[in-house]
Amino acid sequence: MSIDPITLSVIQSGLQQVCDEMDLSFSRAAFSPVIAEANDRSDGIYSAVDGSLISQGATGLPVFVGTMQFSTRVLIEMIAAGKAAEPQPGDIYIVNDPYLGGTHLMDVRFAMPVYRNGRIFCWLSNTGHWPDTGGAVPGGFSASATSVEQEGLRLPPVRLFKQGRLDAEIYAIICSNIRVADQRIGDVKAQAAALLVGEKRLARILDRYGDDTVIEAIAELRKRAAEQMRANCRLIPNGTYKSTAYVDSDGVVNVPLEIRLAISANDGVLDFDFTGSSKPCAGPMNSVLATTLSSVYLAMRHIFPDVPISAGAFEPLRVKTPEGTFLDAQYPRPVSGCAAEVSQRIAEAVFAALVEALPDRVTASPAGSSGNFALGGHDPERARDFVMYQISGGGYGGNADHDGLANGCSTIGISKAPPVEIMEQQFPVLYHRYALREGSGGAGRHRGGFGLDYEIELRRGEATASFVMDHGRFGPPGALGGKDGRPNSVTVWQSGKAFIPPHLSKAQDIPMKPGDRVRVGTPGGGGYGDPMTRDPQAVAEDVRLERYTADEARAYFGVELAEDGKLDVAATERLRAG
Repeated sequence: MSIDPITLSVIQSGLQQVCDEMDLSFSRAAFSPVIAEANDRSDGIYSAVDGSLISQGATGLPVFVGTMQFSTRVLIEMIAAGKAAEPQPGDIYIVNDPYLGGTHLMDVRFAMPVYRNGRIFCWLSNTGHWPDTGGAVPGGFSASATSVEQEGLRLPPVRLFKQGRLDAEIYAIICSNIRVADQRIGDVKAQAAALLVGEKRLARILDRYGDDTVIEAIAELRKRAAEQMRANCRLIPNGTYKSTAYVDSDGVVNVPLEIRLAISANDGVLDFDFTGSSKPCAGPMNSVLATTLSSVYLAMRHIFPDVPISAGAFEPLRVKTPEGTFLDAQYPRPVSGCAAEVSQRIAEAVFAALVEALPDRVTASPAGSSGNFALGGHDPERARDFVMYQISGGGYGGNADHDGLANGCSTIGISKAPPVEIMEQQFPVLYHRYALREGSGGAGRHRGGFGLDYEIELRRGEATASFVMDHGRFGPPGALGGKDGRPNSVTVWQSGKAFIPPHLSKAQDIPMKPGDRVRVGTPGGGGYGDPMTRDPQAVAEDVRLERYTADEARAYFGVELAEDGKLDVAATERLRAG
């Protein structure tokens, strides 16, 4: 290597900072709470040759680590084949086609070529979750869609900005097919502005160090990331590790879907085989290949977080294409649940397969649901339509060192739920409850974290509610003797009468009138280790804080408390002795 270590480190940090500034610019300028407050977006730098990942923002959603790499590659290939327009400086492409390296239709990707000396040096790309892209239900999360056309407008790679100017005709087509179209221009301009910020910041690095030096640094960083991931994978003894994870249902056929995984470890290389998983399903819980691959990558990032984010980190991870299963969706299979829900079941399968091989690094299963809840209707007070999109956290799994985090973000990202105050200001709703879901964490030597318990009332107008969630039938599995976390729950009150969706946490087009309410309890994380080995004082403290009841402490952990709430040591010893 001719580049010195200090320069290499500075360039690495500089590229990361470019992406971080793009992320920050995107969120600060966006209009929609799901981007501006929840940060459901990501930005990155990609190779001009094959679209491979060079750097991604630290605050971007991990599930986009792989998908934007694939979508950029597809764009490059389509341009080379004459299937997409040749780029010019200032052009920005828009694409949300899931089958072209994407996720679901609401995740809209922009890509912009960066030119140096008349040639494309790299691509900048970002993804933002648009609150609506049309389709059968507000918000796009159709729980019973049977084709992708029912989920919204599907865009191939087209130049939305041509030499820096918004193409009014293409934008008009988009606006004619989505709800609350007048509000989209703020997100569109924010998404484009983030790329322009990245272009300026990247130019400073290139001007300072020179294009050739930065190219050399990028190659070296990719090589080192591959070596580091390979070294970490060698911590896994050679052999085959298997697991099975379940999706509650596809939203149409009320039976579980199976994810069967076999991981073969061989001297620092891991092969992932999903043979035997369920066939393509009728409903929207199919996963496109890019999302399936990205889910494997993000799971390994959870296990080995010290490996830098670049394409090199993926090289020792080989995934056999799961042909003929719901993890390799082909057109026109519906896919709205792939990135938000199926991806997390895939990560869960990876965790379950490797927890015995890496007990000090792998956790019990987290809540593993993004809690997608969309409410769309008309607000008579403001004389305008609205689409509200709520995501929510859940409990993390316990691990070898400590209890799981309560109300953490989903496995696939670092998005946070929008503040209640913002949601009540933007939409005609009132939150009656927003609290930790006591008792939801799975019992274990280190218990799972607690989920979220919230309740929303529609204040005025009329609306329809839709849900695409998961873990309503099966709670997040515990590990190494730990118990499962509590499953997701959804209850709708219509005119005072309670209604539970037949698919438990998947439903659409539920009519709501003023005074109707929705209550959601998100899953708790799985417990880690035998609950009977948990420190009794820790159990007593959980009861004091009302995280568990005294009866739950006795049933789950074998801990007896006296009438004053203090630990009854003798009774606990007898109870645990059997």
